[in-house]
Formats: sequence, structure tokens, C-alpha cells
Amino acid sequence: MSDLNYPEEGATRRGPLPAGYHHLREELPIGHGRAVLAAAGDAITTFRMHRAAGTRIRATAPRAAPGVGVEVALGIGPLRLRAPCTVVWTVDEEDRIGFAYGAREGHPECGEEAFVAELRGDGAVWFTVTAFSRPARAVTRLAGPLVPVFQRQYVRHLGRTLRRLTKLP
Repeated sequence: MSDLNYPEEGATRRGPLPAGYHHLREELPIGHGRAVLAAAGDAITTFRMHRAAGTRIRATAPRAAPGVGVEVALGIGPLRLRAPCTVVWTVDEEDRIGFAYGAREGHPECGEEAFVAELRGDGAVWFTVTAFSRPARAVTRLAGPLVPVFQRQYVRHLGRTLRRLTKLP
């Protein structure tokens, strides 16, 4: 039995994203070539991208795999917001590497978020975040329309961080 706080497990992988949620899809270029893809995939799946972006991550394993528990924490002191998640799927293909986690009970949102690096036909490597979410607690309900704005800015920050982590000499 799943401890996720939403029923549409895996929807960020198979699509379409479910109705009744805020949808987010951001694609950001991070570099070129297979070496950049490998570095990006490693940074994503070991949670190094999140940590380098200033996010506190506690995971039950060093690498994302289905069933791995993850606690994401943003903020400081009494303003720290904790968000328990579970990795729901991973991808490790020739041209795509990444994972998605889903919100568990106690998370301020319900929904799922996927982080994938992809090598495209022209050699460009893109970082894509796909998510669906809606408020699950009073704090996110009160924040209302600010939550999607914050999410989009956070994703762009992750993209800049990943670009920096994968920059080749």
C-alpha cells in the first residue's frame, strides 16, 4: 500500500497530467554532448543537484530508485518547510536520465515532480521538470497563487545549478 497523498502515481512519466492540479513543465538547456548528459544524470539521481541548489535532502539511499524515501526541506529554523516524498519512478536510458518523486502524507502539497536530463538529436542536453500539485496543508492553501510562482522560480534555480554542475573544462 502506497503512502503517497495522491492517487495518480506515475503520471509525470506516462502523461497526461491529471486534472484538478496545477501543472508545471519547464525545459532548460544545460549544455551539449553525452558527457554533459552523464554528469547531469548523476547530479540529478544522487540528489547532488538539489543539495547544490541549497535544498536540504535526506534520502534512504544514495541514489534515486523506486521506493527510496526522500525528505526535502527548504528554509531555515522555524520557517523550514519539510516535504516527505517517495521516488516513484526512474529512467536511465541512452538519452534520458532522471527520476520522479511523489508527495507523502505530511507534505505541504499533493502531487508528483519529475527531474529528467535528455540528450536531443542536435546534441543539446535539456533539463526538464514536469509536475502536478495542489495544496495539501493550510500553509500552501493560504499562499494560494504564490506557490506556482515559487515552484517555477525554484525549477529555474535548479536548472542554473545543474548547468553549473555539468560545465565541462
